[in-house]
Amino acid sequence: MSLLHTFLPEHQFSEQHNIRVNAAPGRVLDMVSQLDVTDFPLARMFLHLRAIPARIAAAMGKPNVRRIDAGFGLHDFTVLGRDGDREFALGLVGRFWESAGGLVRVEAGAFRAFSEPNIAKLVMTFVAEPDVAGTLLTTRTCVHCSNTTARRRFTPYWVLIRIPSGLIRRMMLQRIKQLAEARDAPLTRPE
Repeated sequence: MSLLHTFLPEHQFSEQHNIRVNAAPGRVLDMVSQLDVTDFPLARMFLHLRAIPARIAAAMGKPNVRRIDAGFGLHDFTVLGRDGDREFALGLVGRFWESAGGLVRVEAGAFRAFSEPNIAKLVMTFVAEPDVAGTLLTTRTCVHCSNTTARRRFTPYWVLIRIPSGLIRRMMLQRIKQLAEARDAPLTRPE
């Protein structure tokens, strides 16, 4: 069973992208942990735009517990696990439609069972499959809304962020390809 189905057996929203990489699957997955979304100027711009509602709320005297200048990136995700050289999974829980993202910290061991009303759970996987060019790397992002209210609130947010989020994921795939195909990239999995 895939990590995606282990941690998020049902979902209402999904998007995937892939890229061919001239490197072995294990090496390709090793590069996922080296990603920093803020390395991409376009991603930084999208993240800055994402923070505007929180900045407006703070200016109006409604500060959030989450620092507005903290950005939003892979550091917010929980590492759910890795299945050898085949799959790597990250998870995120929150009310993403809220101005500050409404993130809820959930440890990997509690992720699947976590259930709270009006919440969304997101799993992003990177699947590395051997092919003639080396590896076909696919990233898939799936979201499960806990109830109708969460789904109603998440849907317009998904429509708004789907294109920029997809662009960021494609940039991530390009960066993984660049790192994995570089001769000086680490050959072993980081500890």
